[in-house]
Amino acid sequence: MGLTSFCGRQGILGSSMGGCIRHRLCQAGRQPLRTQAGTQRKAVHDISCGKALRERLLGEAGSPDPPSPALVARIADEIARHCGHRLLKCRRIAQGWTVAQAVQAAHNLIDAEGLGPFGLSERSWKDWESGVLPSPDYQDLLCRLLATNPVALGFARDYSPSATDGGAPLLGEGSDDETLPTGPATRTRAGSATFTEVEATKRRDAVKLAGLALATPAAAAQILDQAAAEAMEFTRQAEASALGSGTLDHLDLAVTEFNHAYSLKSPAAVFDALLDYRRKTDALLKGRHTHRQERELLALAGWMSELLAWLAHDLGDARTGLAFATDAFVHAQQAGHGQLCAWAMDAAASINLYEQRPDRARQAALKGLTEAPRDHPLAVRLHAQEARAAAADGDAEGFHTAYRAAQDVYQYLPPRTPTRFGMNVLPLADYALTSYPATSCVWLGQADAARQHAERALATYESAPAAARSPSREAIARIDLALAHAQLGDPDDAVALGH
Repeated sequence: MGLTSFCGRQGILGSSMGGCIRHRLCQAGRQPLRTQAGTQRKAVHDISCGKALRERLLGEAGSPDPPSPALVARIADEIARHCGHRLLKCRRIAQGWTVAQAVQAAHNLIDAEGLGPFGLSERSWKDWESGVLPSPDYQDLLCRLLATNPVALGFARDYSPSATDGGAPLLGEGSDDETLPTGPATRTRAGSATFTEVEATKRRDAVKLAGLALATPAAAAQILDQAAAEAMEFTRQAEASALGSGTLDHLDLAVTEFNHAYSLKSPAAVFDALLDYRRKTDALLKGRHTHRQERELLALAGWMSELLAWLAHDLGDARTGLAFATDAFVHAQQAGHGQLCAWAMDAAASINLYEQRPDRARQAALKGLTEAPRDHPLAVRLHAQEARAAAADGDAEGFHTAYRAAQDVYQYLPPRTPTRFGMNVLPLADYALTSYPATSCVWLGQADAARQHAERALATYESAPAAARSPSREAIARIDLALAHAQLGDPDDAVALGH
């Protein structure tokens, strides 16, 4: 693999309730939505509303760190009651985790307690939060992780007698069963629903508003029967899919394995195999699938194209690399995956830079920064890309401004950094802050600064564990150091380092 193979890639909160539209409507006195049966259905608030509730309740409890399981449970109950999310999502928000952080915490638990093999992914977690029931093994894992029980996570119902209703069966805490009426006036001892005359009157009023009162009883019944049949067809169409049950899992695993193979196998071999998968994913996108599956496929296609961009770059074809970087960005946008948009622009920035197009490299880095999370190592890397592009363009002031921005973001990264396909991405930020400024200072003719940065980069790479050593990066650091020595008038050391 050439030196450019690792130039840019290897192995790769404050919230406000103001943005929650449904919360504003609720506060303005709007009535909750109702189903056709006349029962109340909770309006689901934006996730920012749940985060704001969490911050408020934590503050009222004295901001304990970490919060006790009892406090987390109370926060989750309040989020479920107020925001209408499913219980697993409420518990995750109450814990203060993103989906990625929740999955990482689960893997940490699996490793720490020596649990059996689990193939837990972010996609699986999102499925569970949308209502898919986990298998018993995964239910047990989630209950361990969140220190609770299946009822509290919405996986089961609690039928134990209630002290307030004379022994009527209870729904699971915060149940998402939106079709069952609430309140003592509508509950029977068997748990089935009966309705008061008030509720029946409301339904009749709704029918009149729909115009059915103008029809004969027989015609009205026929219209309602037809509407019921249409509703069933709407549901069937929404769930219709040509994808097999394990297709998305297989593609998710394939993308992970291709990313691991990137630094271990020939770029030509990986490119050919990955391109075949990318074509198959494109065919699946043209087939029949649900909207949720479409978003997953778009994201998987984007990840494949992002890696194909780097592979094409390694193979010396910048045009193909940039085409795949653009494709990754477009698919990420369609999937609503901002972080993937940023990774795609990171690839575009590096490719343009090595093609002697620093202005386009700078534009790509800035475009990526509009999508990258502020507290993510990727933001550090993109600021460093901007700095490197400015240096290549001879803009010393632009280099120093962007480099300081990269350092500022790095300083405030969270203690637990995220992973990408199971690998820690913090080293990518470390690399950008050491090697990029060395190369940049060489280009700007700042020889002494280039020497210092290159020496620091070389020391960092040489001290890495054997399994994490990167010969390519060490070679680049030595070349930068050699060029710095040459600029300082020390050709002998420059030749030795170049060797």
